[in-house]
Amino acid sequence: MTKGNLAIVLHAHLPYVRSEEPGSLEEDWFFQALVECYLPLLETLENAAKENDQAAKITIGLSPTLLSLLEDEVLKNRFEKWVNIRLELLKTLNKDCLKAVIHLNDHLKRQLRSWKICQGDLIGRFNKLQTLDLIDILTCAATHGYLPLLRENPETVRAQLKTAVTEHKRLFMRSPLGIWLPECAYYEGLDELMAESGLRYAVLDGHGLLNADPRPRYGLYAPICTKKGIAFFGRDSESTLPVWSAREGYPGNPNYREFHKDLGWDLSIENLKKIGIKEKRPLGIKLFRISSKNTSLENKQEYDPQAAIENVEKDAENYLKERKKQLLKLEKSMQIEPLLIAPFDAELFGHWWFEGPLFLSHLFIKSKKIGIKLITLKEAVQIAPKIQLCNPSPSSWGQGGFHNYWLNESNAWIVHEWSKAGREMVNICSEDLIDESNIKIVKQAGRELLLCQSSDWSFILKAGTTTELARDRINLHLKRFWMLINSIKDNKIINDKILEEIEKEDCIFPLISPIDWKKKI
Repeated sequence: MTKGNLAIVLHAHLPYVRSEEPGSLEEDWFFQALVECYLPLLETLENAAKENDQAAKITIGLSPTLLSLLEDEVLKNRFEKWVNIRLELLKTLNKDCLKAVIHLNDHLKRQLRSWKICQGDLIGRFNKLQTLDLIDILTCAATHGYLPLLRENPETVRAQLKTAVTEHKRLFMRSPLGIWLPECAYYEGLDELMAESGLRYAVLDGHGLLNADPRPRYGLYAPICTKKGIAFFGRDSESTLPVWSAREGYPGNPNYREFHKDLGWDLSIENLKKIGIKEKRPLGIKLFRISSKNTSLENKQEYDPQAAIENVEKDAENYLKERKKQLLKLEKSMQIEPLLIAPFDAELFGHWWFEGPLFLSHLFIKSKKIGIKLITLKEAVQIAPKIQLCNPSPSSWGQGGFHNYWLNESNAWIVHEWSKAGREMVNICSEDLIDESNIKIVKQAGRELLLCQSSDWSFILKAGTTTELARDRINLHLKRFWMLINSIKDNKIINDKILEEIEKEDCIFPLISPIDWKKKI
């Protein structure tokens, strides 16, 4: 076995895209992630568990908003119909892409069968894998708030963290020890709030460790620890680039499935309306392969599942051999065992890169033979010798390692709104204005504040994709927040029906606590 370890860390997250109306774009995001990513990932991990393969270890962050979607009975009841609509569409296609159609048909049926067997309880399945010590489940900030931009009111950062920990404990019957910080973003002093919330470790982008004070002796290849007792791991670009980069890495292989060519863009509006969809958008029906980087979408060739399967096995083996070379080189200059940290968005595996879950499966199978030990972050903390005391550098895993993707001309206006609303929430929760008559109102105001703070909406505004949807979501939650808060300030009674409707739509965080926003004396 090679001296040193590899920790694969996945971040599974979706913003709160629950909708009372079926057939929405947001609902599509969730259901596509289920059939392409979360269900296949569970299948991959559970197959390893059946083989009693203790080499199959990963760390996975399950964000509180994603968990709320996985738990939601309304969404659960719609999923089967959503899949069946796509199965029916596949029956209407001509024979030009027969292999790809058969493969996708089988894939959808297998995921639906997997869903039915567990009655949609994916949380229970993840929890069982954690009990078997195959995975280490991290939490995230409650609504994936970009914490450095919330720091003006520290209590709002604390509420993001403590709400997340409470929700994780409710669903998994244990408190999380690790957290995936949203966008891997860190600022000075965040470790104190993490420690206060019972959190002990997290992943940062490489900048966070390489620019730490003092500079870590072993760079990215060993964790560091702050005076508050929080361990930080640094992302290793050599271990991540081959997997996440479609241009330079494995996902760009010509035989892999093309993400961007989707049947939803080719069907007429009339045909889409027949299945309850009002505008052109992806349906999750992809039947073509990448072909080549210069091939236009119109000229992509049919997806050949067998060719993709053969390639993914080779890529997994290549990835492990390259990590072995890396570890062998590192061990010559280190007095402790080197550790490679490879963090990714979970949706890379299956959604963006359809063959991703199979790639992981081959990593598990081949790692022992090639001599690479896979471990979780929890294990890495436990086996680490004395950890160097350092202060991480402010950073993110955004472009350049800075905060500018979430603070620029397209979305900077939101920061002022967060600050103003956060300050008001802290004041309400700190001035003994809460009693039995308004506690429900304050709790719902807290939910609306957390929901408007999601970094996903800032990201979308910068990316320029579904910007109207993102702006509407932010403004809706802010509008509801101020209506609820002003009713307390002005001592006005809110109509019970209005409050019930808001609670029904934004029914997240049942154990939310206004105390988390209270100023420390």
